[in-house]
Amino acid sequence: MRVVVQRAKDASVTVEGERTGAIDHGLVCLVGFTEGDGEEEIRHLAEKLVHLRIFEDEEGKMNHSLLDVGGSILSVSQFTLYGDCRKGRRPNFMAAARPEVAEVLYRKFNRQLESHGVRVETGIFGAMMQVELTNDGPVTLILERTSDN
Repeated sequence: MRVVVQRAKDASVTVEGERTGAIDHGLVCLVGFTEGDGEEEIRHLAEKLVHLRIFEDEEGKMNHSLLDVGGSILSVSQFTLYGDCRKGRRPNFMAAARPEVAEVLYRKFNRQLESHGVRVETGIFGAMMQVELTNDGPVTLILERTSDN
């Protein structure tokens, strides 16, 4: 499981001209799954994400978590996080979980985030989406958890 996390002042996702999710202050999470991902990866990364200290305190140091600042999450499914570009010029997505598996995992991940008391907004799984955000910092991190770590 891989999550690209961007600290945002605001963000939204639009599908076919209709806004499906928006946040004011918090994190934009681009979420991808690979074969073998399951409950343990979901639990671990959701826990890590809501407690990750990437928001600034009064002195400008990253000492506050999403929970500390009362932020929200815009969660966007993104199988392209498992695109392999090592050979040729077209990415290979064989490492991405099959859509029917990834969709179940994605929904479980969002529910796990919500179980921490975080408001979660989303796009639409499998849809072509337009994501807009004001990256705050900018701060962008990659979180990853595989079944072997």
